[in-house]
Amino acid sequence: MASKYDGLARMIIQNVGGRENIKSLTHCVTRLRFKLKDEGKANTDILKETEGVVTVIQGGGQYMVVIASNGEAL
Repeated sequence: MASKYDGLARMIIQNVGGRENIKSLTHCVTRLRFKLKDEGKANTDILKETEGVVTVIQGGGQYMVVIASNGEAL
């Protein structure tokens, strides 16, 4: 069964450089915390403009995609 977030999930994975660029992923309600092999492969500007993404934060070896917690940006 498809979720309303399937398209957003695919868009995020594609724009962090694809599955092959992801070392690990953890999450909470509003953040997807990626450890990427090469942050240079990520399309930060595209992600920031993606509906459903609030912003992107890079630091401490993490590439965080902040998403709306209640669907406000969807």
